[in-house]
Amino acid sequence: MKGPTAAWLPDGKRLHFQHGPIDLIIEASGTDACLDAAYRAAWKRFQTVLAELVDELPKLRTVCPLDGLHVEGRIAGRMERACRPHAALGITSMAAVAGAVADEILDAMTAAAELRRAYVNNGGDIAIHLAEGQKFEVAMAGLSPVPSCLGKISLMAGDPSGLASSGRHGRSFSLGIADSVTVLARNAAAADAAATLIANAVDLPGHPNIQRTPAVDLDPESDLGERLVTVDVALLTEHEVCQALAAGKACAHASITDGTIAAAVLYLEDQVQVVGNWPKRCAFIDFSSRLRSMPPRQLQAGPL
Repeated sequence: MKGPTAAWLPDGKRLHFQHGPIDLIIEASGTDACLDAAYRAAWKRFQTVLAELVDELPKLRTVCPLDGLHVEGRIAGRMERACRPHAALGITSMAAVAGAVADEILDAMTAAAELRRAYVNNGGDIAIHLAEGQKFEVAMAGLSPVPSCLGKISLMAGDPSGLASSGRHGRSFSLGIADSVTVLARNAAAADAAATLIANAVDLPGHPNIQRTPAVDLDPESDLGERLVTVDVALLTEHEVCQALAAGKACAHASITDGTIAAAVLYLEDQVQVVGNWPKRCAFIDFSSRLRSMPPRQLQAGPL
């Protein structure tokens, strides 16, 4: 495997760090001296990330016990702390790996320099830093193979600073059938773990139109082992979509009640459930409303 690499993206504003499966997009604003210090700190920290995770993979791939995994690495500790509140649901700390890496790199940057604004995006799991008066906006892309925009998230200083998305079309396996679940939480690791669980909860167990296979058959090294992951979903009725989303909504509400997350938005087919206290600046697309408002001849013309 190649070692860690760093390169500026064509816009000259964003850095791309890559090492094995870790793929980060980083951007910050501040004085030239502060940016130089922050980017150097990010690069220095990034070079050891993958090796640290590999050293503790056996622990991180086991179900997180209530008393913790007693891991040693800083990122492993972030993963374990994010997943421990969900230990009873049988997840492993790998559910928070992308968010935890983003948090760690962002913390290295903000410890090294005073920045007005910064973010670390690890495949859609985003750690955000905003000084007073600064704003972070991002279009929420659907995880489905068909490109789509599900809305816009707009955050300001004082808002929760972690975003993460999960679903059956994402980079990792899912036990559920959600097309997309996006979570807002205090940090990216907490959002990552919760998004995984909520996406798993959007489900219709035993439904004949849902094809599943043991995770280990798709990836022998998967932390999910013999657990059945979703590989295909055939046509569902509107009632069935509502039923699956209701199960995910209940899971999201539980996480909001216990303080694990601030808000979530869940998508399945043409339906959406918005849960919790998203900032009023955020806007999410309700495809079902769009469909109802269109004349029949447009509905028959093809996909939106």
